[in-house]
Amino acid sequence: MTITLTIDDQEVEVKEDATILEAAKKVGIDIPTLCYHPDLTEFGSCRVCVVENEESGDLLASCVTPVSDGMEISTNSAKARTARRTNLELLLANHPNECLTCDQNGMCELQDAAYNLGVTEVSFSGETTDYEVDDVGPSLKREPSKCILCGRCVRVCEEVQGVSALEFTERGFDSVVTTAFDMPQSEINCANCGQCATVCPTGAITEKSCVSKVWGALENEDKHVIVQTAPSIQATVGEEFGMEEGSIVTEKLAAALDKLGFDKIFSTDFAADLTIMEEGNEFIKRFQGDKHLPHITSCCPGWVKFCEHNYPDLIENLSSAKSPMSMFSAIAKSYYVEEMDLDEDELYVVGVMPCTAKKFEMNRDELIETGSETDAVITTRELVRMIKEVGLDFANLEGREYDDMMGTSTGAANIFGTTGGVAEASLRTVKEKLTGESLGRLNLGFEGINEAEIEIGDETVNVAIANGLSNAAEILDEVREGNSKYDFIEVMACPYGCVGGGGQPVPATDERKQKRGEGLKNMDGAKTIRKSHENPEILKLYDEFLGEPLGGESHHLLHTRYKERERN
Repeated sequence: MTITLTIDDQEVEVKEDATILEAAKKVGIDIPTLCYHPDLTEFGSCRVCVVENEESGDLLASCVTPVSDGMEISTNSAKARTARRTNLELLLANHPNECLTCDQNGMCELQDAAYNLGVTEVSFSGETTDYEVDDVGPSLKREPSKCILCGRCVRVCEEVQGVSALEFTERGFDSVVTTAFDMPQSEINCANCGQCATVCPTGAITEKSCVSKVWGALENEDKHVIVQTAPSIQATVGEEFGMEEGSIVTEKLAAALDKLGFDKIFSTDFAADLTIMEEGNEFIKRFQGDKHLPHITSCCPGWVKFCEHNYPDLIENLSSAKSPMSMFSAIAKSYYVEEMDLDEDELYVVGVMPCTAKKFEMNRDELIETGSETDAVITTRELVRMIKEVGLDFANLEGREYDDMMGTSTGAANIFGTTGGVAEASLRTVKEKLTGESLGRLNLGFEGINEAEIEIGDETVNVAIANGLSNAAEILDEVREGNSKYDFIEVMACPYGCVGGGGQPVPATDERKQKRGEGLKNMDGAKTIRKSHENPEILKLYDEFLGEPLGGESHHLLHTRYKERERN
């Protein structure tokens, strides 16, 4: 059922359950917002989106107020504009004046709102809140003094991820978003996924930067610095330079990294193919022996940490294969060092990742103990800052290829950056190895829980993919209760997979993530080689160095272990 209302003298017809904000968008009217996010429940706390009901004169929060038939709304009356500026000034009066040095500078929605609403001074003064910065862990930095209590981080952690690591405490002026018992975020049941950082409109939650660390390595003449870029980066970094969402900028990305001073530029896609070789064979071994099924993927560090906290009884079901990033670093610090005749201390490996949890993974004890850790991880956003710092005209760069030895990849590796990609890539290799037959496109979709039945010879493999941690919990509860039919489960902590990672460009709406994922799927379709087991550099690596998948050397370098963590 639809109803009709008038907004700024324009008649608009919308569904009866629409809000005023949604109705205004339909006729091209942009109402400022801060607490509102299109992919989360409405909250209505900031009151920056108020509009005037022309009949009653009431001010209404447009993001939470439902429309009614015959309603007449003014979005730009003097009363509405004054109220918006007043509400914004009240937020600014209790906000640190650190814009020029803030991590969110240039991406801050509070900053944009102040400019767009014409706020040139703050009329209010008085006591302000001052909280300690939480930067204890490797992944995320929380600065509660910059929080405007919009609740986006609380909602995404609860509604999308089902973790509820953040919550409101106290009341009134003392209200604050914090962790349980105000513990450091690194010491709680937090997946480090960074979804809180992608929805935060200010700089209250950001990734913990490694930019200065990377610059230091690049400027050190005694270091041979190489870089690996995750599959999804190719479809996201262009957004920050005015390019269409989902644009594939592989060659420009490689050229930019070359100009930043890296000695060699490689693709984590290469290691994604390597992951498939190990994990695909691991699944075959489990499936044929019916041991520790369902097999659950482990390339997402946010998901792995979530499992260690909440489902430690299912750790044996996790693939022991390292993530592509960690596999790459292990091969770089063994095979690459040997081939390039380098001392191990000379090599410095940088990962450009879509994910704040990769910073946590880099510091996992089991990787450090074996000397196969990545030396520094920067997110897509951090790479963008580095490119802008040196003044590169990214959109007009003349592209170049990745370097040889660890730069060649297949279409299977490209789709690692989207939900469902790891499952499809693995099963392409599994089916062909067992039957000689090719696997068609699964097209599992990017949202929610998706499933498929794959015929492999006389057997049927039941597959499920979980998009986001709350969906993962739904599947895993069934596994724990013994009610699961699945043989192969892929979990990605972030909605839409790595294209929606916690380190990707913002704003990261579902619409943007969809376009990024489609971009990677198009890359896969355009590749001549689309199966990991046909990658010539991977075959050469096994022939000259690793031996065979799941063999002694490959198990030593490419597999790891997990551990139970406290559920604080």
